[in-house]
Amino acid sequence: MNNQTAINPSLSITEESKEQTTSQKIGGICVAIAILALIAAMSGAGKAYPELFLTLIVAMFTFGAVSYAWPYFQGTAGVRNNNIMFKSMTSKGTLAWITAIVLTGFYIIIYWFAWAFDGLIRIFDPLSQLISGKPATQWFMYGAFYTLAVLIMGIRFIGRYRYSRYHVIRTFSVMFFQLGFGFLIPMVLKKLNEPEFYFSYFWPLKYNYLFPSDVSELAKAGHLGVFMVFWGAMMTFIATPILSYKYGKRWYCSWVCGCGGLAETAGDPYRHLSNKSLKAWKIERWMVHSVLVFITLTTALLWLNSYYKGGILGYVSGSFAQWYGFFIGAIFSGVIGVGFYPLMGPRVWCRFGCPMAALLGLFQRFKSRFRITTNGGQCISCGNCSTYCEMGIDVRWYAQRGQNIVRSSCVGCGICASVCPRGVLKLENGKEEGRINDKPITIGNNNVTVNL
Repeated sequence: MNNQTAINPSLSITEESKEQTTSQKIGGICVAIAILALIAAMSGAGKAYPELFLTLIVAMFTFGAVSYAWPYFQGTAGVRNNNIMFKSMTSKGTLAWITAIVLTGFYIIIYWFAWAFDGLIRIFDPLSQLISGKPATQWFMYGAFYTLAVLIMGIRFIGRYRYSRYHVIRTFSVMFFQLGFGFLIPMVLKKLNEPEFYFSYFWPLKYNYLFPSDVSELAKAGHLGVFMVFWGAMMTFIATPILSYKYGKRWYCSWVCGCGGLAETAGDPYRHLSNKSLKAWKIERWMVHSVLVFITLTTALLWLNSYYKGGILGYVSGSFAQWYGFFIGAIFSGVIGVGFYPLMGPRVWCRFGCPMAALLGLFQRFKSRFRITTNGGQCISCGNCSTYCEMGIDVRWYAQRGQNIVRSSCVGCGICASVCPRGVLKLENGKEEGRINDKPITIGNNNVTVNL
């Protein structure tokens, strides 16, 4: 009896594997059940049994996502991006476009047509009453979904990069800050009849925290409100420069910020979609710094207007800030920033519109100890580092020259160093002197080149 082994005759290196593990199939079924429950809840079916629907949706999404990601925790450690360029969901295919349309539509509805989600919002009433002491709003529902996405996709991220202590710790960090500071604490403050305050966000990202009207309202809330004003000012003007000097912008963008937390976890499958062109870099610099200048001028004008009792902007001051919140806070950071994950990568908002990223980037570029060092002699020009840089930095260009990477846009996620097969890149906090080496030395196999 002859033992025969089936052999795939195809020699194509681009053929996509259709195989899925049992856990991934189970995960897909659970997610499908959760989506069906969401649709049923939106139609109003969940109003009679809110606890049941909420438990079903959260449990199925969580179990499904973890089951689908379970293969990352098995086998040998290492980054695997197999077929990522050929899957419809991660290569701007049909599934990616459908996902982008659904995400964009979700943000449009939640901002301007929240009544359409009333049935879905009502299933969150028991949880909202428990945490905040009030019925759920569209923003409570949004915060709950946002936090759930960071947590369950964070588990996936930890499994995917479990060999890296740096990635595991920073992922637990963003999960902790989003759950505690970005969701639970603000809701508990509402239950205690205190101002709803997000301690992990501050000016210029949370721009209104330094607006005269908000400062005045917080100051009227008693000692805790005064502390909130102090906290926001201290984090903006003292902590931000000091921490950025010591660690670069990664201390916030990759460890604390909720926007960055969602980008690093839920957006991880799309990080290779960021535009690496020189044109995109030029647009990025103009746009993100223009937003920072605009919110700085807006804040200054509002304070001057307050000082002169409306003598500068008059009644226009309120609408002036509202228009910024509409175009930048809602359309840019929400609708485009998250909705376009499957088409433009997860850091669209961080690259092109976030004023906090712009401010931190200025510190990182001109007054910081952080840099990514390169060992150019080991670089084989595979391009993995550039491909998987979510901020669109052409990392390979620097690595080939043995030149340190000191870019204001770099969020210090460290993925470039993780996907490098030769250990060329390393995130460091060294002495400030010599951080930018414009005259690098390239050590090759046969010679040493000094670029004078």
